[in-house]
Amino acid sequence: MLTELRVRNLVVISDATIPLEPGLNVLTGETGAGKSILIDALSLLLGERASSDLVRPGAEKAVVEAAFDLRRSNGVGIAADEAGVDIEDEMLVVRRDINAEGRNRAWANGSPTTVGVLSSLGRSLVDLHGQHEAQSLLRAATQRDILDAFGGAGEECRRVKETHRMLADLRAQEAELNQKRDDVLRRADYLRHVVKEIDETDPKPGEDESLATEARRLANVEDLTRLSDQLAELLDGETEGSAASILGAVARTLDQLTRVDRSVAKWEDLLESLSVGVADLAREVREYASSIEVDPGRLADIEQRRDRLYRMLQKYGSTIEAVLQTGQEARDELDVLDTAHLDLEQIAERRAAAEEKLEGFAANLTALRTAAAERLAATVSALLPSLGMPGATMRPRLDPLDQTGPSGREGVTFMVQLNKGIEPRPVAQVASGGELSRIMLALKVILASHDAIPTLVFDEIDQGIGAETGAQVADALAKVARTRQVLVITHLPQIAARAAHHIRITKTEDGPLATADVEVLTGEERVIEIARMLGDPDDPVLRQHSQELLGLTEGRTTKVGRG
Repeated sequence: MLTELRVRNLVVISDATIPLEPGLNVLTGETGAGKSILIDALSLLLGERASSDLVRPGAEKAVVEAAFDLRRSNGVGIAADEAGVDIEDEMLVVRRDINAEGRNRAWANGSPTTVGVLSSLGRSLVDLHGQHEAQSLLRAATQRDILDAFGGAGEECRRVKETHRMLADLRAQEAELNQKRDDVLRRADYLRHVVKEIDETDPKPGEDESLATEARRLANVEDLTRLSDQLAELLDGETEGSAASILGAVARTLDQLTRVDRSVAKWEDLLESLSVGVADLAREVREYASSIEVDPGRLADIEQRRDRLYRMLQKYGSTIEAVLQTGQEARDELDVLDTAHLDLEQIAERRAAAEEKLEGFAANLTALRTAAAERLAATVSALLPSLGMPGATMRPRLDPLDQTGPSGREGVTFMVQLNKGIEPRPVAQVASGGELSRIMLALKVILASHDAIPTLVFDEIDQGIGAETGAQVADALAKVARTRQVLVITHLPQIAARAAHHIRITKTEDGPLATADVEVLTGEERVIEIARMLGDPDDPVLRQHSQELLGLTEGRTTKVGRG
């Protein structure tokens, strides 16, 4: 339930706090006083798009804030969990700032959030019904959803939608596999050639690099032999300049040094390691030199192998690993020819089962809709005359579809007969704005027991209706307010008089900017307001009529905000 709405620096409202109560709340005031701005403020908290034009001239930003008591709001807990909003003490406070420069910020229970989260939470908390929302009754999807809600078909709708989605996925898989199989059939000869050529070549990872190294060795045998012999001679040759002879001289000199100073004896181990290293390296070099052989035949074989690998690289990939991957991919595609038949059979079995299940769920949904259509037609048609539409009837028509879709196997069209003797026609073709609002109100009254949303807001519900019909509309709103919190913006005294909580908005222009005041009315002030709505607050006859409508004694007025 919405317990409080606070608005700052929004158009003509500077700072106003509007307390709300359970049951029927009404908002009254002269045309242009700012009543619609409060609905705009609530819309902003429900995720409506914001414009910097809404910021009061001279202010840096507009702020809209609302507090909700969640003790009767069953659906918002799930939405809050999904959005990561923490609920404390069964209260939710949402806020939105609209900066004059166009930036927006939003909060939920003090934590930053997004406008999308506000919208998600708002759908569980408030059903805002104005002229725009009445227009939604023209959409086939809205009419279908209303019928399903009335018929308690939510679970069957979910089953149909989920099964249809599963069936669509299976059909897509089947089509994709058929397409893939056909593509492979067209390319099968080429794919077999690829696999055969790569298998016959049998490339090994890194083979091209090792062959290149070996080819360089075989092409430079003379240089390699000469250089390795020269290196071995430099290491341990018999010449005075070899490393071995130099290390020998070093050893002799170190021995003489050690005899004089024993502290340098530790160098002998280092010198020994160096001598062993030189000897080991010399041995490795001589073994390398002895392994070098002149083999023109081997070089020719290597070049031939390298040429074959090069052709593979040119055709199937820039590296041997890529060539091997190409071969594996060709094998995988060819495997489709072996497995597609079995896979298609399995998918076809699952698709057939899903089709049968979908038709079963859709038949159940059709039965629920058919029964609900009869009941809804009787209930709405009985209520419309009391809402100023004498002789009007409304009947949902089920229109069979060519095939079962995600919403079942029929569309829903609300057929309306506004006057006896005139053929019923779709509501979109015959109803005016005021008639749409009253038809929607009738549906809200009927669906109140089915709808879990705790707060209903009606803007301009009384458009185009007179006093007598206004009293009947007031009765309907009061009926809804028995189980829901209802907030109504109205110009009709018959509706205002039925409220449990009356709020008035007035606008003054005694400063540079127009300013709106918000008051909660009780007692005599409420009598005066109802008399004003009847025509003249100073007319004693209208004052008497106002008292008769209200049935109130003397009271007082509490001012709760100034805009």
